[in-house]
Amino acid sequence: PSITPNVSFTNIAREIRCKWSPDNDKSSLTSCQDVLAKHLGDLKGDGRTVKRIVCGGCMDFKIITTSTEAAFAAFEEGGFAGEKDIIDELKGIDGVTDVETQTYTIEEM
Repeated sequence: PSITPNVSFTNIAREIRCKWSPDNDKSSLTSCQDVLAKHLGDLKGDGRTVKRIVCGGCMDFKIITTSTEAAFAAFEEGGFAGEKDIIDELKGIDGVTDVETQTYTIEEM
């Protein structure tokens, strides 16, 4: 599909992001990674790819799951492979704030 004549895409990403705290030897970051590890198999199902972004300066933790545009509707209808559980688990971590999601197109250039 195309957004404009010169902006097309074949992949759509779903991002789950939050802020973690450097307190307690970065224990909240460790717990965020544990949540990702627990759900990674489901996120990677049906040929999806997963990238993790961590920023030590602004304390971002991001999980970016990419699906083909053709398969995205099924991914969405299926609840984004357990996204609600991931969000609930992240929100339950002491020191984690600003848990949010976003959908956008993503392409290798």
